[in-house]
Amino acid sequence: MITYDAKDPDSKFPPIEQLRPPAGAPNVLLILLDDAGFGAASPFGGPCQTPVAEKLAAKGLKFNRFHTTALCAPTRQALLTGRNHHSAGMGSITELATGAPGYCSVLPNSMAPLAMTLKLNGYCTAQFGKCHEVPVWQSSSIGPFDAWPTGGGGFEYFYGFIGGEANQWYPSIYEGTRPVEIDRTPEEGYHLIEDMADKAIQWIGQQKSLASDRPFFVYFAPGATHAPHHVPKDWADKYKGKFDGGWDKLREEIFARQKKLGVIPADAELTARPAEIPAFDDMPEAFKPVLRRQMEVYAGFMEYTDHQIGRIIEAVEKLGLMEDTLIYYIIGDNGASGEGSINGCFNETSFFNGILQFETPEYLMERLDQFGGPDSYNHYSVGWAHALNTPYQWTKVIASHFGGVRNGTIVHWPKGIAAQGEIRTQFSHVIDVAPTILEAAGLPQPVSVNGIQQDPIEGVSMIYAFNEAAAPERHETQYFEIMGNRGIYHKGWTAVTKHSTPWVKAPTPALDDDVWELYDTNTDWSQARNLAKEMPEKLHELQRLWLIEAARYKVLPIDDRTVEKFDPAIAGRPVLIRGNTQLLFPGMGRLSENTALNLKNKSHSVTAEIVVPEGGAEGVIISQGANIGGWSLYCKDGKLKYCYNFGGFERFYVESAAALPSGEHQVRMEFAYDGGGLGKGGNVMLFVDGAPVGEGRVNATLAMVFSADDGLDVGEDSGAPVSEEYGSRGNRFTGRIKGVQLAIAEGAVAEDHLVSPEEAIRVAMARQ
Repeated sequence: MITYDAKDPDSKFPPIEQLRPPAGAPNVLLILLDDAGFGAASPFGGPCQTPVAEKLAAKGLKFNRFHTTALCAPTRQALLTGRNHHSAGMGSITELATGAPGYCSVLPNSMAPLAMTLKLNGYCTAQFGKCHEVPVWQSSSIGPFDAWPTGGGGFEYFYGFIGGEANQWYPSIYEGTRPVEIDRTPEEGYHLIEDMADKAIQWIGQQKSLASDRPFFVYFAPGATHAPHHVPKDWADKYKGKFDGGWDKLREEIFARQKKLGVIPADAELTARPAEIPAFDDMPEAFKPVLRRQMEVYAGFMEYTDHQIGRIIEAVEKLGLMEDTLIYYIIGDNGASGEGSINGCFNETSFFNGILQFETPEYLMERLDQFGGPDSYNHYSVGWAHALNTPYQWTKVIASHFGGVRNGTIVHWPKGIAAQGEIRTQFSHVIDVAPTILEAAGLPQPVSVNGIQQDPIEGVSMIYAFNEAAAPERHETQYFEIMGNRGIYHKGWTAVTKHSTPWVKAPTPALDDDVWELYDTNTDWSQARNLAKEMPEKLHELQRLWLIEAARYKVLPIDDRTVEKFDPAIAGRPVLIRGNTQLLFPGMGRLSENTALNLKNKSHSVTAEIVVPEGGAEGVIISQGANIGGWSLYCKDGKLKYCYNFGGFERFYVESAAALPSGEHQVRMEFAYDGGGLGKGGNVMLFVDGAPVGEGRVNATLAMVFSADDGLDVGEDSGAPVSEEYGSRGNRFTGRIKGVQLAIAEGAVAEDHLVSPEEAIRVAMARQ
């Protein structure tokens, strides 16, 4: 009844009820490391000391048959939805999305993320770190934000980065959907992982202060230990001399520790090193100090990351919350990465630009002391990656074998797990985490979310094994596929085929020509004994099962293309910027390469309308990329200058003959691309008010990517500086910028996709 006067005795309304999850729902801390092999961290026999992980394992459980998808974004989408990665549209990384349903990078609204379900049931939710699930055409500050953590992702707070990796010294950070400018330099002690840990600790404290009756769901995904391996020098120095024996000896040491710890059976076999990976003893003796330092830096990076995670754990302990907090510590979203190739590299993007040939031993030896520091963007040799996947075969991306997909996982929950320090051997997969958390919270798997009927969760809750070590495993069948590398697990048997090797640039075979292998992991823990010839009927049975699962979960058609998928027109992927021009204004920044006009491999121009103050202008007018590759148009000593940074190997400079006079001016850079393939050079002309003022030559260009982290900025270069002539701070343009236009000259594009810039750059390297 509605009355006129609220004082009327008949004026009665029930009190507002706040939504809360069921009584006993725990706090949840979900930790996910990046690019870490099964044999990397100390709880699983690894050389990287992770005392925080060890402490959790000593009072919790270690799952030694936990699996991921073999690649970053697919694992993360599967983790946060409880669905297989192809089902959730993430058959590959977002940068290679196609129009096929299993590879489009768009999450169906019938698969609401776990965080959304928890939030709608009264949890407070926050994410810190890496988000690699945003379709690239939606990754700008203009949105839409459906796939961003605080948009459709279900998180109420986000502090981290959008994309596959981050420069730990000069990151591109977002708080919610707002870009954040870091106010400290590496020299002043800044490091991204410490920053994220600080924010997580602050958020947890605030949440319990303001809403102590609500549990939290915190997802901490630091992006470590993905390349670049950036870490304060003293942490890397802790490992000096510990890897002098090389990766073959390291594998044997890890293998022995794993047996001693019981994380692999006593009868497990150490698989052979593939022919594609050289023996450490066969590497040049003079080069070995660089190789050793690569591993020292990586190990320091992992221990440093574990230390920062420990600060979060300590904050939870101080608040008295450990007893009723379910902690997942997943050590890697895939196996250790072989993308550093044989020598490793000082600039990881050399791998993606097809110019690893310039990461020579001599080049790397000259930079030995800089590995891990602000001037580097480093990655270790594949030999180390293989060692850190001990005892298994292969590495990240190779989803067929356990080296790519098996990751050690620790679960800690005193209120829900009676056992301490035990190992669980039931087969489990990353899609099992979401249903586990829902069961722990006492929440049903959702039938409908925001009015949309939901597809069933495809994972299996792991709680059945928490307090029953001998419980029969419930996740009996699981397919794997990344870039044509594929496999199937069924009741202990695995059938697998490696379609390609990430660090070997060679044509891939026809899918039907792939050679399948068969392993009985009931008796052969590490996939060491191939039974394909002895048991062809069993192999065929599993091959058929793989095909059934592939059809069920949108794996088909299998797509092993790489270079082609970088081109949105071929892949069928939307682009944010259409046409041949883009107009930019002062203050615009943080534009990723997928949200700025693509100037690579074609003739183009950059035109800016500026106002030069009395006394001359200094600073950056526009820049794209970072110290590992990119270009910048700026003023130095009053002169107009252009710098093209070729992967950090060479910087090409062009400048005006005279300083710019004060007043309004149009400045322009024209790049005449040579053509004849990707990554070729070109001639540069500078103009002021239409008159030529300078010219020069760029001998080679980057074909695919400038930086996975640094973007395009107008009026500054906000991250790692493109040019050596200015630093990361104090490079703001001192005059006024009215606008900047990027333009592509029609028809001036690469003629093919396979031409290497090696010959063109050799002249420049000879100079160096």
